[in-house]
Amino acid sequence: MFRSEGIRVIRIPVRLPRVNAFAERWVSTVRTECLDRMLVLGRGHLERVLRECVGHYNRQRPHRGIDLGVPAPAGAIKTRFSLVSVIRRNVLGGLIHEYHPAAA
Repeated sequence: MFRSEGIRVIRIPVRLPRVNAFAERWVSTVRTECLDRMLVLGRGHLERVLRECVGHYNRQRPHRGIDLGVPAPAGAIKTRFSLVSVIRRNVLGGLIHEYHPAAA
């Protein structure tokens, strides 16, 4: 079934059960943050939703394992916490919100 969809199956190494934890965590995150809150209308819609989820996950969402950093930051933003204007961008129709400092 996976090969017919062009998906490459990666087998888990023997006696390394923690390897699967990364995949399980990713699936859990995508389900709880995106897919459980919307009705997917087809394959194209699912692919678009997953593309946006992956972009948000890699560029905006903080990760505990890297000191609340993001895996692929858009750019280093250096700012002081004074009166800074913030712009909110909705992802997935407002299901997820991303915040950016406004240009001065």
